[in-house]
Amino acid sequence: MAAAMASLNNIELFRQRIAEGRLCVGTGITYIDPAISELIGDAGFDFTWIDMEHGPIDLATALNHVTAVRGTGAAPFVRVPYNHADVIKPVLDCAPAGIIVPNVKSAEEAERAVKACRYPPRGGRGFGPRRGMFHGAISQADYLEQVADDPLIILQIEHIDAVECIDEIVAVPGVDSFCLGPNDLSGSMGKLGQIDDPQVSQAMDLVCRRVKESNLMLGTSTFYSEENFAHWMQRGLHWISLGVDWAHLFSGCRGLLEATRQDKPST
Repeated sequence: MAAAMASLNNIELFRQRIAEGRLCVGTGITYIDPAISELIGDAGFDFTWIDMEHGPIDLATALNHVTAVRGTGAAPFVRVPYNHADVIKPVLDCAPAGIIVPNVKSAEEAERAVKACRYPPRGGRGFGPRRGMFHGAISQADYLEQVADDPLIILQIEHIDAVECIDEIVAVPGVDSFCLGPNDLSGSMGKLGQIDDPQVSQAMDLVCRRVKESNLMLGTSTFYSEENFAHWMQRGLHWISLGVDWAHLFSGCRGLLEATRQDKPST
């Protein structure tokens, strides 16, 4: 029964792509309609970034987004609002492929996130699965075997305090990936939005080097431009979340209008 988990959240597809040296590309989800996630998955994205921190997505909505991509090739990641076991616990029971924990600033906070995501004895996650056990189709023993290393634990580095103790943070066992948050990191340095500022860039480069030296996955969430994308590729990313649903919708609508509107009235 151990292979039954393979179709639940596409985590094995994400891991396989990373193992093959392929870049995984995703995008942000903020709208509450799960059809958005289904569309993103059908479009061919490798993962979705379901945002409970900066969007109106509650637990029930997050579950709908997670289940919406099951029939696609996309792995659903959920960014929780903040690093607390009671917040993370019910999201884990939605059986996402990854949990993104924002604004981790210390090794102690990293340890707290890991413990929240793993069952005893490795952690302190409360036991109450439903979807993860295929609603009773598999045994508790098989379920615990399947989720021994699932979901992916992804910690966001987005504050200068985290940069200053990055060696201690990346040494915390159990983390699968680190994700840079360029805007919040620049803001914590008094330079909000200045992600190309030399000091901000140096801070991000340091984090990237330390993560890669630790043989952990490196990712980020950012906007797309040829220049920005090329810069991030030079840092050796394994995965990148580009843009967000509302921005894709707006740019598509604006592009259509600009392509079809004329200054003179039609005759």
